[in-house]
Amino acid sequence: MIRWPNHTDAWRQWRDAIGSERMHHGWLLAGKSGLGKRDFAMAAARELVAQAGVPQPQGNHPDILVLTYGPKDDKAERAAADGKPFELARSIRIKQIRAMQKRLTTRPTLGARRVVIIDPADDMEKAAANALLKSLEEPPQGTFFLLVTHRPARLLPTIRSRCRTLRFPVLSDSQLAAMLEESGLPVDPAAIAAAEGSFGAALRFAEQDLAPLAREIETLLSGGEEGFALRGELARLIGPRADRDRMQAVFDLAQALTARAARNTDDAGRRAGLIDAYAALVALAAEAPTANYDPGMLPFEIGSLLVAAAPASEPAHG
Repeated sequence: MIRWPNHTDAWRQWRDAIGSERMHHGWLLAGKSGLGKRDFAMAAARELVAQAGVPQPQGNHPDILVLTYGPKDDKAERAAADGKPFELARSIRIKQIRAMQKRLTTRPTLGARRVVIIDPADDMEKAAANALLKSLEEPPQGTFFLLVTHRPARLLPTIRSRCRTLRFPVLSDSQLAAMLEESGLPVDPAAIAAAEGSFGAALRFAEQDLAPLAREIETLLSGGEEGFALRGELARLIGPRADRDRMQAVFDLAQALTARAARNTDDAGRRAGLIDAYAALVALAAEAPTANYDPGMLPFEIGSLLVAAAPASEPAHG
């Protein structure tokens, strides 16, 4: 079990709410990716559904429903049913919300309360978000919603307005170092710098050996390139068929290093270029899972955005 030193205030607010006369039914757990929000959601849900004198299961709890990425299609659903590897969808779909709502027409199994966790809530399809809104507007008695969100602005304003927000701060460098050490991983200063306060990012840096990629990204940001040589090396390091987790790690790393470069420069023009590159990387990361990008060309697109932010760079597309 990971110990999260950045959860102290969230736990105080949560337990104060549980002890109050009226517990809010909807909660947003907000903060950048890799801050332990899902761990908090699971632990908080268990506290909420526990009832004195009623034994609680150690594993999956019948009164805690977790909605996250499901099987991509019918073929993936059959593979999942057979216990075989399957490809995940890139969003949380309306049929998942509908299935959850059907469950809510019955009473909780063990006690008087039930918790629905949606992670990440900002990756719900529009139709799914609209369907969820109906449950948030008229929640069944004893039902509570915990929406894990890395980008709250992507949620419908009407969903945000019906939830109370718990904010999770980023971790300090010393906290990240201690957590890496406790996890048996090397305390790599480059990993800590690139993580930008996210333990999840620091873990991915260590587990996916992102140090060479970090050096390549910093080279592209610092001086641009002539031709496509460095972009080609970036693509080689990412890999020709990088899976979803690796591409997300690459996007997180590129965004973190671009943001750090923007903070560290005194040149207003360069800072503006880096901010534009950061915004473009964020937009590309959001589009990539659903847009029809050629996997082999996506690393070159990332490289082009980095080159565009470098001093005296060539145009983003050569």
